[in-house]
Amino acid sequence: MFGSHAIEHGSTRTGRWLRERRFRFTLWIAAFEGLLYLFHALHWWAAVLLAVIAVGFWWYVARGNRSDTLREAGWIFAVSQLLVLCVPVALAIVKAIAIGVIALLAIAALIFLFTERPK
Repeated sequence: MFGSHAIEHGSTRTGRWLRERRFRFTLWIAAFEGLLYLFHALHWWAAVLLAVIAVGFWWYVARGNRSDTLREAGWIFAVSQLLVLCVPVALAIVKAIAIGVIALLAIAALIFLFTERPK
């Protein structure tokens, strides 16, 4: 019994299979929906609504359910939708940093132009 793992009471084969792969599924779903958001196929408010529905489903239905498969699927659904919401936030942060860098370069160029002595 040194190399085997104990099976949790009440777990199913499908539930254990999902639990082993839930991070992978979560990241793939979030990546796909994040790309949909970046290419404007998914609107910001649709992503927010889907995340609210997913977290609500997990909180009220899947979290305390006896079905191991439903608990794991609900967790995957909720976490992937919350990760999708990170895409617009990250995009806004990167956009703000890019605008700041461009503004600093413009200020530096203006300083350089105004301090240059005419020949």
